[in-house]
Amino acid sequence: MTITNFDPNSIGIASNNIFGLPTTEENARLMIIPIPWEVTVSYRNGTARGPEKILEASYQIDLCDADAMNFWQQGYYMPEPDREIVKKNDFLRHCAELIISNLSEGGMTCDNAQLQKKLEAINSGSLELQQRIYDQAMAYYKKDKLVALVGGDHSTPLGLMKAVADTFGEFGILQIDAHADLRKAYEGFTYSHASIMYNVLQEIPKMCKLVQVGIRDFCDEEYELIQSNDRIKTFFDHDIKERQFEGETWKQICDDIIAQLPQNVYISFDIDGLDPKLCKNTGTPVQGGFEAEQIQYLFKKLVDSGKRIIAFDLNEVSCGEDSLDSIDANVGARILYRMCNLFMKSNTHA
Repeated sequence: MTITNFDPNSIGIASNNIFGLPTTEENARLMIIPIPWEVTVSYRNGTARGPEKILEASYQIDLCDADAMNFWQQGYYMPEPDREIVKKNDFLRHCAELIISNLSEGGMTCDNAQLQKKLEAINSGSLELQQRIYDQAMAYYKKDKLVALVGGDHSTPLGLMKAVADTFGEFGILQIDAHADLRKAYEGFTYSHASIMYNVLQEIPKMCKLVQVGIRDFCDEEYELIQSNDRIKTFFDHDIKERQFEGETWKQICDDIIAQLPQNVYISFDIDGLDPKLCKNTGTPVQGGFEAEQIQYLFKKLVDSGKRIIAFDLNEVSCGEDSLDSIDANVGARILYRMCNLFMKSNTHA
């Protein structure tokens, strides 16, 4: 279905859906699932409001994209967030803060019966969230929709990734991130934001290759896993910078990244993969990283290569306490729009 009787040159109308498009679940090809969840964040809160703030900023975006013209006409739609997820996030986040505070003071969760009960509730709640997202994504796939997800913290897309595996079969993940996210049950949380890719490796055998780009903050255990697991190929930020300092182009590096990926690719984009000046309020910012244009170029080259983007997520966009003094949502909305366009272009003949 194609959107008609809509002027892309007019102002964004807030009563319309994301990017000001007059879309509904019925007339949109791409469904963007919003997940306001940040239960296990380990440094700063705020990413649960990412979907809301991205939606608000999206009305300011001009729709012309010279690399993917008029793909918005196929329709992008973001439904209302599930209010049950919002309520559960708020309750379990408070539980997690108590656990993290105890750990930071040298305590052990297992030595405190109340905290142990809260930990069990968090792990159970994370499983429930995963199942909700899986069920929602599978319902969309049965309607022949394409699916993306906007978090929330980086734990959120595991349910979508499992739905992708059951729908498309074998696939690879292109992870843009400052962190390796390969910790096992970080801080006791089985489905921590810092454990998403560890859980993917453990629970999704159809994920045949994890290609990580921009990693610059990791522990010994994660480094050892990267070196020992042939399903992982990591392009560390310092290695990328060194190659560029010594004369290699970003195109050459992108070609190497894309060559590591299989035909079907899932993109998992943690906004902290960018230079922190573009996402200063994200949960765990790390110096280094990329300009937005570098990552957009990588995605464009991926599409040009003929490999297919089968789904994607964008996570960890946060505006902090003062959203009026924040570029985060604006950057997040523009990256999301670009990803939507290239996603649609990649699936034009699929």
